[in-house]
Amino acid sequence: MIALPPELLQQLGGGLWQLFAVFLRVSALVSLLPAFGERSIPVRVKLGLSVVFTLIILPAIRPPDFAPGFLQIVRLVGTEVLVGMALGMGLRLFVLALQTAGSVAAQSTSLSQLLGGAAADPVPAMGYLLTLAGLALATLLGLHIQAARFLINSYMLFPMGTVPAAPDLSQWGVQQISHSFSLAFALAMPFVIASLIYNLALGVVNRAMPQLMVAFVGAPAITFAGLFLLFAGTPLILSVWADDLFAFINNPVGPAR
Repeated sequence: MIALPPELLQQLGGGLWQLFAVFLRVSALVSLLPAFGERSIPVRVKLGLSVVFTLIILPAIRPPDFAPGFLQIVRLVGTEVLVGMALGMGLRLFVLALQTAGSVAAQSTSLSQLLGGAAADPVPAMGYLLTLAGLALATLLGLHIQAARFLINSYMLFPMGTVPAAPDLSQWGVQQISHSFSLAFALAMPFVIASLIYNLALGVVNRAMPQLMVAFVGAPAITFAGLFLLFAGTPLILSVWADDLFAFINNPVGPAR
C-alpha cells in the first residue's frame, strides 16, 4: 500500500474543506434561485445543480485560512448557509413580485378565480402566466451564467466565514421586501388604472340609469380589457422585471432600483 506524504494529505484536506464550504453557500442559494429552485424541480436535480455550480465557482475564489475544529466548523456552516439563504431570498423576492403583480391585476380585472390552482403556489392565472413567462425569459437571458457570477462576487461582499452584521442584514432585507412590493404594484399599474376607469364609468352609468343592470354589461368589458392588457403589456412588464432582476444580480447591496 502506498503511503501519501503528510503535505499532500494536508493539501487534500484543505481542498475538501474549501469545497464543502462553497457547497454550503451554493446549495442554500440554489434552493431559492428563480427557475432552478422552484418547488416543482426535483430535489435530486437541485442537488446536481448545486454540485455543478460549486465546481464552477471553486477555482474562482481565494481559499480561506481555515483550521478544522468543532467550533470553526459550526461557525462556518451557520455563516455560509445564512449568506446563501439571504442572497437567495433577495432573488426569490423578484418571483414574489411577479406573483403579487399578477394577483393585483387579476383582482382588478375580475379574473382572480380563473385557473387559480394551476401553480404550485395558490396564485391566479395572471400571476401564474407572468411568473412562468418571467422565469423562461430569465433563463433564456442567461440566468445560470449570471447566477454563477453572482455567487463569485458574493465572496467579495461576504468573505468565507465572515458573519454579516445583523443591523446591516436586517436593513437590507427590509429594503428588498419594500422594493419587491413596489415593483409588483408598478407592474400591475395598467390593470389598476383600467379598473379605476371601469368602476368610475360604471358608477356614472348606474347613476344615470338606475334600472339598468350595469354589472351584467360591464363584467364582459372589464374581462376583455384585462385580457387585452395582459396580451399587449406582458412584453413590457417582463422587460422591466428582467432589467430589475439583473440589476440586482450585478449589485445586490446597491440602492433600490
